[in-house]
Amino acid sequence: MAYSEKRAYLELHLAVFLWGFTAILGDLIQLSALTLVWWRVLLTSLSLILFVRIGKMIREIGRRRFFLLAGIGVIVALHWVTFYGAIKLANASIALICMATTSLFSSVFEPLIVKRPFNWYELLLGVFILPGIWLVVDGVESGMNVGIAVGLLSAALVSIFTSLNKKYIQSSNPARITFIELGAATLFLTPFLYPLGGDRFWPSPMDWVYLLVLSLLCTTLTFFLSLRSLSKLSAFASNLTVNLEPVYGIFLAYFLLNDADELSPTFYWGALLIVVAVFGYTAMERYYRRRRTLV
Repeated sequence: MAYSEKRAYLELHLAVFLWGFTAILGDLIQLSALTLVWWRVLLTSLSLILFVRIGKMIREIGRRRFFLLAGIGVIVALHWVTFYGAIKLANASIALICMATTSLFSSVFEPLIVKRPFNWYELLLGVFILPGIWLVVDGVESGMNVGIAVGLLSAALVSIFTSLNKKYIQSSNPARITFIELGAATLFLTPFLYPLGGDRFWPSPMDWVYLLVLSLLCTTLTFFLSLRSLSKLSAFASNLTVNLEPVYGIFLAYFLLNDADELSPTFYWGALLIVVAVFGYTAMERYYRRRRTLV
């Protein structure tokens, strides 16, 4: 069966649903953000060795593209470190709602990176998200503002590497791309483990369980599905779907963690405004796509 746009959306939604658990797992794992991400990318890279032939892969991809993908892997590493840093500095719900601003950053970065025209309604969506961000900031304790800033940086980084992947993954095997990017992320983070990785390096028995779920199910599988979906979907449409991650994640955090005790109603009003803006884009995109088809 041909790989269709509908199948790409279904696979991406499955990946995003599984990503909803990553913030929960990150909160449960008792390691620093840097050490946690290092174990995550290392275990994911090792899980892919059986699926790629390293020597043949480098020859077929070419040296230039190999180093381009490795550079994207560095951005992926920085995204995950800042994402889990936001969780440690604030909480899972705040880190997740910051990720909902990815579409705001994508509306600016994707046209610049993939060389397409700016869409006025994407920029309008970004402006509409700003009051939601203000309400989120107003709805938390001042001590969590650093976590919000780090979370927003993480959202900007994910919009950049998604746009870069969209530009460079054409006709490439998703398993190979995942291996190169996360292998590069592992090498990039390794020199920083000793000075910045915190006091604990080895995971506890329960940390190992959480790390294996995080690495194999929520990273290896989801990274493969999300990369493959980009062959049929735009980076903005992909980032928009990824914005469902905070919906799933905040719902899970509300019941599984104690985040609700740390957040005021203002935070949830801001989160609701961001989610409404994100889903409003879907209706706008369908309307203008239908108009372009009829013209």
